[in-house]
Amino acid sequence: MIGAIAIGFAAGAAAGMLGIGGGTLFVPALSLLLGLSHIDAEATSLVAIAPVAIVGAWRQARYGNLRAGDGLLIGVLAVPGAVGGVAIANVVPERELQLGFAALLLAAAAQLVRRALRPAGPA
Repeated sequence: MIGAIAIGFAAGAAAGMLGIGGGTLFVPALSLLLGLSHIDAEATSLVAIAPVAIVGAWRQARYGNLRAGDGLLIGVLAVPGAVGGVAIANVVPERELQLGFAALLLAAAAQLVRRALRPAGPA
């Protein structure tokens, strides 16, 4: 439990400083350091997002930055998406899921590099 808390804290801090999703660090860390299966690591990461999203929405609502209708639409559409994702994860071999996640991480890293190397626009 302490290991999971430490991983969550480190991933959250890095995500906050670098502007990346914590799951990109949390999922591999749970798999590599705690020995969770890839599916269990992804599920744990997704469950961990819920309280963070609730607190974030609450805080942003206080600043007037919350678009509740859009959030509700995304939340409603996420349910069938999650059900479909579970169905796919149950039929695809775990190694293929790992490779797909690795490809997603590489695509995200490439996008970050492209943005960092893009010339700055007028200030």
